[in-house]
Amino acid sequence: MAKWLAGWLAAVLVVSSFLLVSNPARGQAEPDAAQPAAAAVDERVPVEVPQPSAKAMEFYNGGMALWAFNRVWGIVLPAVLVFSGFSARLRDLAARVGGRVWFLTVGIYIVLYLAVVFLIELPIDYYQGFTRLHAYGLSNQSPGKWLKDSVLDLVLSMAVGFGVLWVPYLLMKRSPRRWWLYTSLASVPFLLFVMLVKPIWIDPLYNDFGPMRNQGLERSILDLAGKAGIDSSRVFEVAKSVDTKAVNAYVTGFLGTKRIVLWDTLLARLNEKEVLFVMAHEMGHYVLGHVVRSVFLSFVVTLLGLYFVHAASGRLIQRFRGRLGFDQLSDVASVPLMLLLLQISSLFLSPVAMAYSRYQEHEADRFAIELTHANHSGGTAFAKLQTENLGNPRPGWAYRVFRASHPSIGERIDFCNSYHPATASAVSPAAD
Repeated sequence: MAKWLAGWLAAVLVVSSFLLVSNPARGQAEPDAAQPAAAAVDERVPVEVPQPSAKAMEFYNGGMALWAFNRVWGIVLPAVLVFSGFSARLRDLAARVGGRVWFLTVGIYIVLYLAVVFLIELPIDYYQGFTRLHAYGLSNQSPGKWLKDSVLDLVLSMAVGFGVLWVPYLLMKRSPRRWWLYTSLASVPFLLFVMLVKPIWIDPLYNDFGPMRNQGLERSILDLAGKAGIDSSRVFEVAKSVDTKAVNAYVTGFLGTKRIVLWDTLLARLNEKEVLFVMAHEMGHYVLGHVVRSVFLSFVVTLLGLYFVHAASGRLIQRFRGRLGFDQLSDVASVPLMLLLLQISSLFLSPVAMAYSRYQEHEADRFAIELTHANHSGGTAFAKLQTENLGNPRPGWAYRVFRASHPSIGERIDFCNSYHPATASAVSPAAD
């Protein structure tokens, strides 16, 4: 958890938690299997919500325990690093390596900090991201591929941190009373830039992207995109089966990088009608302007989180500066202190962000039904996602409030069963 928060600070960005595509769900089909045929069905027939298996409930309860651990760990680790004076010693090392050039000191510090946190959290990450998923049959990833992707995450975080972290710290030096406002404003163009380059330069570093092998389905997707008001898009099939048994699809990018992406696992597990419903949902996010709204939400959350850091850090630094080894927030040794305070603020901010994300997901479901009128196919798609993902269709309140970026599978199937728009003309694409 701490390394991801460090990456957040390096990028001056929290939107990655809220610009969410459909929850990955795990399927069991091989990637080269033929896509199941879509039998003729009455789309008005309701779909029963599957009962979770004992294995699914065990996975859910274990996930809640790990979530609680990660929230505590996300506070404890940066607290130990900063209040022990370790962060100040790391800053001194960075200053010696960088020849006391301020810009280099900031960049070298974040590189060293991320490396330390990576090594500390490596056993935890390996258990959560590899061992546990394999134990429940939810991952195809080899140990080598897991390690390769983890190191790639680290290298990218270091590169972004080295190139960007100096911005908030320069603002702290120049405007100690308003840095939190200016940093939040600066996060918006940075986020838009990331959205522009990520589909082309970052995503292909992890998996192979290629053209759709099923050209008939590709034509159907493009026809659906045209019906939704999305033009000039390219469709990509990504080889995710090397990593996971999850299924997923999304619409990403903007301007010249706009593209429709489907995982090969999704194409192997769902039939054509179900795939088109999932794609209609993802197109709904794009057409309804959810990306732009999420950027604004990210700005608000960033603003509130950094203001909390600004308001709370002064007294802590004044009281513990002897142990901290610095007396100004603008000292780069304050990174773990900022992460600690951001983690605390997220306890209050994340429920609001998650609630808004659930609203957007519900609106995207509505859009998909209005565009396709495939209520039954949508319901069966959700039922498959739950079964293969070892999901709990009716999670408890703690999960719903703090973790759920999407409505529960039970709620989504219920909506497919109950919402029957009269005509497809109900869909009215909104401007971004």
